Amino acid sequence: MAKKKETDKSAQNYNKNTKTEAADDEEPNFSDDENYVDQVSDEELLGDLLKDRPKEKDGVDSIIVVDGIPQVGPDRFEKLHSVIIKFFSKFGNIINEYFPKSETGQTKGYVFLEYVSPENAIEAVNTANNHKLDKQHTFLVNLFTDFKKYEEIPEVWEPPQPQPYKEQTELYSFLMDADAYDQFSVITNRGSMVQIMQNSAPEPTKLEERSRWTETFIQWSPLGTYLATFHYKGIALWGGPKFEQAMKFGHTGVAYIEFSPCERYLVTFAPSAENIDPKKMVIIWDIRTGLEKRSFSIDGTTVWPIFRWSKDDKYFARIGQDVLSVYETPSFGLLDKKSFKLNGIRDFSWSPTDNILAYWVAEDKDVPARVVLIEIPSRTEIRANNLFNVASCTMHWQKSGDYLCVKVDRFSKVKKEKGDQPKYSGMYYNFEIFHMREKNIPKDSEEVKEQIHAFAWEPVGSKFAIIHGESPNICVSFYSVKTGQTPTMLKRLEKRVCNNLFWSPMGQFIVLADLRANGILEFVDTNDFTVMNTTDHFQVTDVEWDPTGRYVVTAVSYWKVKVDTGYWIWSFQGKIIKRNNVDGFCNFLWRPRPPTLLSAEQQKEIRKNLKKYSPQFESKDRMRMTKASKELMEKRRQLMKDFEEIRNRQLEVWKEQKPHRLELRYNVDTDELDSDTKNVEEEVVEFFVKEEVTIIE
Repeated sequence: MAKKKETDKSAQNYNKNTKTEAADDEEPNFSDDENYVDQVSDEELLGDLLKDRPKEKDGVDSIIVVDGIPQVGPDRFEKLHSVIIKFFSKFGNIINEYFPKSETGQTKGYVFLEYVSPENAIEAVNTANNHKLDKQHTFLVNLFTDFKKYEEIPEVWEPPQPQPYKEQTELYSFLMDADAYDQFSVITNRGSMVQIMQNSAPEPTKLEERSRWTETFIQWSPLGTYLATFHYKGIALWGGPKFEQAMKFGHTGVAYIEFSPCERYLVTFAPSAENIDPKKMVIIWDIRTGLEKRSFSIDGTTVWPIFRWSKDDKYFARIGQDVLSVYETPSFGLLDKKSFKLNGIRDFSWSPTDNILAYWVAEDKDVPARVVLIEIPSRTEIRANNLFNVASCTMHWQKSGDYLCVKVDRFSKVKKEKGDQPKYSGMYYNFEIFHMREKNIPKDSEEVKEQIHAFAWEPVGSKFAIIHGESPNICVSFYSVKTGQTPTMLKRLEKRVCNNLFWSPMGQFIVLADLRANGILEFVDTNDFTVMNTTDHFQVTDVEWDPTGRYVVTAVSYWKVKVDTGYWIWSFQGKIIKRNNVDGFCNFLWRPRPPTLLSAEQQKEIRKNLKKYSPQFESKDRMRMTKASKELMEKRRQLMKDFEEIRNRQLEVWKEQKPHRLELRYNVDTDELDSDTKNVEEEVVEFFVKEEVTIIE
């Protein structure tokens, strides 16, 4: 009984306590007042925990699936793990990994990798997919989210809906200028600023200016349609009146680019080790669609450009070890599925106007060197020439494709006594000139005993110029090429200071330039070989003719010289038009123009009647200068008006302060006194400042 009473008492106490706690739970109210504002943020209370909280982008978007990895056992797993993680860590930080294994511990041939961000995963898929690990294994890389997309593919195909028309920018707006002003690009501020200018008169007009537009260089396309900018991730093309982005090409570490002559294709080259896939060191892109057409690997050292294009973009070729490979577009396969086997091939070049390819092969024991012209795609050999004692050859095509000059550096042979091998002493030079427009392509030859420093064809015409001789007796000689005759010397300019030749795109005029510290410039009219002007641009590094042949720009680039950088604009006669000394100036490029649509007869007619059009152009020039004068006068008038306003305001202040001045000067109005009537006493006060003692021994 006692035990039962004790149990009942305990139950009563428990019920009593339970009721009391329930009552206590109902009574307290911990809710904040309606007008209460919490001054403590979550970051202050839980900052260390909030750093690791899930983010919106966290999830399966950052996971990739890599298939095609080797299936190895536990003994080789560590090596496989190291190779896979090292390769895919190039795209970003890997925070999670999973290698599925069988019951025996052997990998199943695929792996799951999770990156910090979805951007890293996308880059890994774009770059590493189809990467060949070895002869038996090729990576197949997909986003984890792609599997769901593939599962939801409908069984019945539905044609895609037509997209709304999107108006393209006018890429040829730069040709619509009524006054036919040319444009040029300038890189300033040590490479961080790019400007697009119009060469208008009397002052160039700024069309566009952007900071950090490119990371290294810029380059115009051959016809002037696009401006290419270089970036670590690839190349961007810009065009239109506002230079909007027309296309971009992803190629990590790209350092060199080349456009095909008709601007259908773009070649990019990433030579550094930053390029992950060695098979994609060189990529050829379709400019219009932005699609990759073919990629190539490069073995050993190479000379840019790696590929050289035919004039119509139908063929491109590259040189290899004893082989010349010609490819055709749009298939980008080998022409006739085979290369040219040419032992000792050293160089080749395309005609600028025809599908004719020239190459030369070196001597091999008793086999002479050869210069060969072949027609593509028939592979027909249309001309060949044997050469002896050849050290080197350089091929120079005239811009119109009328002539090919092969400069041959030759050894002078010295015969020894009977039984001895012939020896060589000294060098001499030959110009082998092929007449491409004549039947059977005849050849002329010209020998020069002196060292050749430079060679240049007249772009439109049949003349060429060479710089030859030894310092200080450097000479410039001009030759004319005529049918059935050896080259004829037209003029020899003695004792010149120059090392480069720059012909006008329209011919006739040439600049002899010394691209060294002196920067000597000589403007010559080759019709009568009149030296129109001799001047200098100290430390000049570049000389650029505009597409019309009316202006020449000489530039001092910060990339080569650190002081006195800038660019000067000259007329074709050597008259200075504008000096632009720009701190940190790097590069100047004229915007190219496409070939004229006028026939040769129409151009001849215009030249014949040029005097008839001259008054119209002169009238425009006068109106333009008058407009510039009016603008200058208006600017000066506005400056004078602003000055008068400032002066009047200061006069009012001066008048307001006059009572204070009178008070300070004992009511003597010194403002109204002239120099003859002033009777203000002057007092000179002298006081000791310091004493210096110098002991002379």
